[in-house]
Amino acid sequence: MLINGEIKAKEVRLVGADGEALGIFPIKDAMNMAYDNDMDLVLMAPNAQPPVCRIMDYGKFCFERNKKEKEARKKQQVVEVKEIQLSCRIDTHDFQTKVNHATRFLSSGNKVRVVVKFKGREMTHLEIGRDMLTKFEEAISEIGQVDKKPTLEGRFMSMLVAPIKK
Repeated sequence: MLINGEIKAKEVRLVGADGEALGIFPIKDAMNMAYDNDMDLVLMAPNAQPPVCRIMDYGKFCFERNKKEKEARKKQQVVEVKEIQLSCRIDTHDFQTKVNHATRFLSSGNKVRVVVKFKGREMTHLEIGRDMLTKFEEAISEIGQVDKKPTLEGRFMSMLVAPIKK
Protein backbone atom coordinates (compact mmCIF):
# COMPACT_ATOMS: atom_id res chain seq x y z
CA MET A 1 0.00 0.00 0.00
CA LEU A 2 1.20 3.48 -0.82
CA ILE A 3 1.11 6.13 1.90
CA ASN A 4 1.49 9.92 2.07
CA GLY A 5 4.11 11.21 -0.42
CA GLU A 6 4.25 7.95 -2.38
CA ILE A 7 0.79 8.60 -3.87
CA LYS A 8 1.20 10.12 -7.35
CA ALA A 9 -2.44 10.80 -8.33
CA LYS A 10 -3.50 14.42 -9.01
CA GLU A 11 -6.82 14.10 -7.15
CA VAL A 12 -8.29 11.40 -4.94
CA ARG A 13 -11.64 10.29 -3.50
CA LEU A 14 -11.16 10.76 0.23
CA VAL A 15 -12.60 8.62 3.05
CA GLY A 16 -12.36 9.95 6.60
CA ALA A 17 -10.90 8.23 9.64
CA ASP A 18 -14.33 7.03 10.80
CA GLY A 19 -15.30 5.68 7.36
CA GLU A 20 -17.46 8.49 5.96
CA ALA A 21 -16.92 9.65 2.36
CA LEU A 22 -15.56 13.22 2.26
CA GLY A 23 -15.54 13.67 -1.53
CA ILE A 24 -12.95 14.29 -4.25
CA PHE A 25 -9.97 16.44 -3.30
CA PRO A 26 -6.62 17.45 -4.87
CA ILE A 27 -3.80 15.34 -3.39
CA LYS A 28 -2.28 18.36 -1.56
CA ASP A 29 -5.55 19.14 0.27
CA ALA A 30 -6.01 15.48 1.17
CA MET A 31 -2.46 15.30 2.57
CA ASN A 32 -3.02 18.49 4.61
CA MET A 33 -6.27 17.09 6.05
CA ALA A 34 -4.46 13.90 7.08
CA TYR A 35 -1.54 15.79 8.64
CA ASP A 36 -3.93 18.12 10.53
CA ASN A 37 -5.40 15.03 12.23
CA ASP A 38 -1.91 13.57 12.91
CA MET A 39 -2.70 10.63 10.64
CA ASP A 40 -1.56 9.20 7.31
CA LEU A 41 -3.11 9.24 3.85
CA VAL A 42 -3.28 5.63 2.63
CA LEU A 43 -4.11 4.58 -0.94
CA MET A 44 -6.81 1.90 -0.64
CA ALA A 45 -8.04 1.41 -4.24
CA PRO A 46 -5.41 2.52 -6.78
CA ASN A 47 -7.38 1.32 -9.85
CA ALA A 48 -10.56 3.28 -9.08
CA GLN A 49 -11.31 6.50 -10.94
CA PRO A 50 -10.25 8.67 -9.09
CA PRO A 51 -8.12 6.54 -6.69
CA VAL A 52 -9.58 6.05 -3.21
CA CYS A 53 -7.51 7.17 -0.23
CA ARG A 54 -8.30 6.92 3.45
CA ILE A 55 -7.16 8.98 6.40
CA MET A 56 -5.94 6.57 9.09
CA ASP A 57 -3.15 5.80 11.54
CA TYR A 58 -1.10 3.52 9.27
CA GLY A 59 1.09 2.10 12.06
CA LYS A 60 -1.98 1.07 14.06
CA PHE A 61 -3.58 -0.38 10.91
CA CYS A 62 -0.51 -2.56 10.19
CA PHE A 63 -0.34 -3.68 13.82
CA GLU A 64 -4.02 -4.74 13.83
CA ARG A 65 -3.66 -6.54 10.47
CA ASN A 66 -0.59 -8.47 11.67
CA LYS A 67 -2.38 -9.35 14.92
CA LYS A 68 -5.35 -10.79 12.97
CA GLU A 69 -3.03 -12.81 10.70
CA LYS A 70 -1.21 -14.22 13.74
CA GLU A 71 -4.53 -15.25 15.32
CA ALA A 72 -5.59 -16.94 12.09
CA ARG A 73 -2.31 -18.89 11.98
CA LYS A 74 -2.79 -20.02 15.60
CA LYS A 75 -6.24 -21.42 14.83
CA GLN A 76 -4.97 -23.24 11.75
CA GLN A 77 -4.48 -26.94 12.36
CA VAL A 78 -1.53 -28.60 10.62
CA VAL A 79 -2.34 -32.13 9.47
CA GLU A 80 0.62 -34.44 8.97
CA VAL A 81 0.54 -37.55 6.82
CA LYS A 82 2.11 -40.52 8.60
CA GLU A 83 3.08 -43.60 6.62
CA ILE A 84 2.63 -47.24 7.61
CA GLN A 85 4.24 -49.92 5.45
CA LEU A 86 2.92 -53.44 5.16
CA SER A 87 4.05 -56.42 3.13
CA CYS A 88 1.97 -59.17 1.54
CA ARG A 89 3.27 -61.81 3.97
CA ILE A 90 2.86 -59.86 7.23
CA ASP A 91 2.05 -61.95 10.32
CA THR A 92 -1.11 -61.33 12.38
CA HIS A 93 0.67 -59.89 15.41
CA ASP A 94 2.78 -57.55 13.25
CA PHE A 95 -0.40 -56.51 11.43
CA GLN A 96 -2.11 -55.73 14.75
CA THR A 97 0.91 -53.64 15.82
CA LYS A 98 0.63 -51.60 12.60
CA VAL A 99 -3.11 -51.13 13.24
CA ASN A 100 -2.32 -49.87 16.75
CA HIS A 101 0.19 -47.37 15.31
CA ALA A 102 -2.40 -46.16 12.81
CA THR A 103 -5.00 -45.81 15.57
CA ARG A 104 -2.60 -43.69 17.61
CA PHE A 105 -1.80 -41.46 14.60
CA LEU A 106 -5.48 -41.02 13.69
CA SER A 107 -6.52 -40.23 17.27
CA SER A 108 -3.94 -37.43 17.37
CA GLY A 109 -5.53 -35.92 14.23
CA ASN A 110 -3.04 -37.01 11.57
CA LYS A 111 -3.80 -38.70 8.27
CA VAL A 112 -2.23 -42.10 7.57
CA ARG A 113 -0.95 -43.43 4.25
CA VAL A 114 -1.00 -47.23 4.29
CA VAL A 115 1.44 -48.75 1.79
CA VAL A 116 1.75 -52.40 0.75
CA LYS A 117 5.14 -53.20 -0.80
CA PHE A 118 5.38 -55.91 -3.44
CA LYS A 119 8.68 -57.78 -3.77
CA GLY A 120 9.70 -59.96 -6.69
CA ARG A 121 6.90 -62.17 -8.00
CA GLU A 122 4.38 -60.77 -5.54
CA MET A 123 3.50 -58.30 -8.33
CA THR A 124 1.53 -61.07 -10.05
CA HIS A 125 -0.79 -61.35 -7.02
CA LEU A 126 -2.05 -57.80 -6.56
CA GLU A 127 -5.29 -59.09 -5.05
CA ILE A 128 -3.35 -60.13 -1.92
CA GLY A 129 -2.27 -56.52 -1.39
CA ARG A 130 -5.79 -55.23 -2.06
CA ASP A 131 -7.17 -57.74 0.48
CA MET A 132 -4.54 -56.60 3.00
CA LEU A 133 -5.65 -52.96 2.61
CA THR A 134 -9.32 -53.95 2.92
CA LYS A 135 -8.53 -55.87 6.12
CA PHE A 136 -6.63 -52.82 7.42
CA GLU A 137 -9.59 -50.56 6.57
CA GLU A 138 -11.96 -52.81 8.53
CA ALA A 139 -9.58 -52.89 11.51
CA ILE A 140 -9.55 -49.06 11.85
CA SER A 141 -13.15 -48.41 10.77
CA GLU A 142 -14.20 -46.93 14.17
CA ILE A 143 -11.52 -44.23 14.18
CA GLY A 144 -10.67 -43.64 10.51
CA GLN A 145 -12.25 -43.57 7.07
CA VAL A 146 -10.65 -44.05 3.67
CA ASP A 147 -9.91 -40.69 2.07
CA LYS A 148 -8.30 -42.10 -1.10
CA LYS A 149 -9.06 -45.60 -2.32
CA PRO A 150 -6.17 -48.09 -2.90
CA THR A 151 -4.11 -47.26 -5.99
CA LEU A 152 -1.12 -49.00 -7.53
CA GLU A 153 2.01 -46.88 -8.00
CA GLY A 154 4.88 -48.95 -9.34
CA ARG A 155 5.65 -51.69 -6.78
CA PHE A 156 3.52 -50.03 -4.08
CA MET A 157 -0.22 -50.07 -3.46
CA SER A 158 -1.34 -47.28 -1.16
CA MET A 159 -4.46 -45.75 0.34
CA LEU A 160 -4.98 -42.65 2.48
CA VAL A 161 -6.97 -42.81 5.72
CA ALA A 162 -8.32 -39.70 7.47
CA PRO A 163 -9.56 -39.48 11.07
CA ILE A 164 -13.34 -39.42 11.56
CA LYS A 165 -14.50 -35.97 12.69
CA LYS A 166 -16.36 -35.98 15.98
